[in-house]
Amino acid sequence: MQRRTFMGALGAGALAVSGLAKAQGATTRVIVGATPGGGTDTVARTLAAEMGRVLGETFMVDNRPGAGGNIAAQEIARAKPDGRTLLMCYTSHAINATLYPNLPFDPVRGFTPISHVANAPSILVAHPSVKADDMAELIALAKAEPGALSMALPGIGSAGHLGAEVIKMQAGVDLLLVPYKGTAPAMNDLIGGQVSLMFAGAALAQGQLQAGALKPLGVSSARRMEEFPAIPPIADTLPGYDFSAWYGLLGPAGMDAAQAKRLSQAAAGVLGDPKIQRRLLDEGLIAVGSTPADFQQFLQTEISRWGKVVQASGARAG
Repeated sequence: MQRRTFMGALGAGALAVSGLAKAQGATTRVIVGATPGGGTDTVARTLAAEMGRVLGETFMVDNRPGAGGNIAAQEIARAKPDGRTLLMCYTSHAINATLYPNLPFDPVRGFTPISHVANAPSILVAHPSVKADDMAELIALAKAEPGALSMALPGIGSAGHLGAEVIKMQAGVDLLLVPYKGTAPAMNDLIGGQVSLMFAGAALAQGQLQAGALKPLGVSSARRMEEFPAIPPIADTLPGYDFSAWYGLLGPAGMDAAQAKRLSQAAAGVLGDPKIQRRLLDEGLIAVGSTPADFQQFLQTEISRWGKVVQASGARAG
């Protein structure tokens, strides 16, 4: 994905942020609807620590995994709109709008957008026992043995879930999708051979690939990843295939616009720092940063995009 940055406001924003350190000693909870150790948790902890430093306040991460991020999102939707309880949401927030027919909150109107934080292409990795070394061989194997290949999902409604659904539809294959409560337990079972396949972030996959514990089949982005130039895009085999996970910061609906802008500017200042960009890139994450309005538009576009995939695949949850 192309890197989008809030560059137009960074100069003024960086200056403004220095005067934004209000409410000394206040604590802001950043709730994460995923287990510790995964991409969402990494982004949340990096951003929380740096925003706390910039604003002179305490930011703490609170992991509330379950239901594809819906447990955490519902808590934010019910929270006071005082800017002290925020959500580090991820791709599933948009996917769940269609995947779950009876959500107890509106994924757009139930929240105040703050910033699009980062993007993360994924690598489709396989256990070494899988008798395929690229996407063409994987598709042939899946067609020869329908339902025999299992694919770990970090959660229902995750980017990996819908990425798998698109492979099933485009390639016309049957994969057994196995949901987990987070990335770490899914990866553990993949390494152990309990499941065959998984979409993994670059940082999570790198060590396992180097050790030979897993093998790569393709990257989810339309172009090769800078960190893994030898791994071809899935799109080389399935034309048009392209997705990246993403992460964003939301607050409860009804937040004061000035407060949302204050947090957005702080996030943009952090994400515009080359040292932070490098730190995130080392984790396979591409820093973004945006205005609240731009993030709301992005979220609405993602809901529409993934809604079409959910409907076409027939996937349902909850």
